[in-house]
Amino acid sequence: MKLKYNLRISSAKVKSYIFFLCHLNKERFRCAVCNYKGPFEDVAPPTGTRKHAKCPQCNALERHRIQYLVVNKILNNVDTSSSKMLHFAPESFFRDFFSKRFGQYETADISMQDVDHRVDLQELPFKSESYDFIFASHVLEHISNDRKAISEIRRILKPNGIAILPVPIVSVKTIEYPKPNPNETYHVRAPGLDYFDRFDSLFTKVEKFNSNSFPAEYQLFIYENRTQWPTTKCPLRPRMKGEKHIDIVPVCYA
Repeated sequence: MKLKYNLRISSAKVKSYIFFLCHLNKERFRCAVCNYKGPFEDVAPPTGTRKHAKCPQCNALERHRIQYLVVNKILNNVDTSSSKMLHFAPESFFRDFFSKRFGQYETADISMQDVDHRVDLQELPFKSESYDFIFASHVLEHISNDRKAISEIRRILKPNGIAILPVPIVSVKTIEYPKPNPNETYHVRAPGLDYFDRFDSLFTKVEKFNSNSFPAEYQLFIYENRTQWPTTKCPLRPRMKGEKHIDIVPVCYA
């Protein structure tokens, strides 16, 4: 088992080194998650190409890097060995990170098979004030009644608990869709810079970190040409100026 693990890590490093050699002229960055140093990969989802997005060694994207930095910042020197965490739609490499950090770590999703709880975020079966820390990244833009989901998250959060609830910011003002868009992995809205106002009435404090909150070497911006929106695949995403956009991570305190 140990040999297999080492081979997997070695393969990732070899892949990133080959990518590095093939892109010597590209701008170089550092991955906050795995500490890789070099150029990042471009990605091309249906919504359009994003430059400098993915770490070639651990596959962390822009949102993963900034979320990793935020979590480490707010939990710095905090003893979480007896804290209970709930992780919605758990990302694979964050599973390992969180499970080592928290004394009790649980996962949840409405459709994923390998989670502890198969639940609908709009109707959670948990008792009130059950968790110290909740993490749900890029989840709320998939939920029709997101205000109910946010209320449920607040309900199960213990006093002085923390919820980190980022969504992709792709508009100035939030646009609600009449139905889920399959080209946006079934998003039901285009969250805007105003989206986190929905948290203000429920949480004691909402602290917002953005791409400018940490050193530029980590490359936490979304390099995406949004002047081409709307498109046939994203008909309700409004046009935005520029090709470099901030990401935002809201930290919600009970």
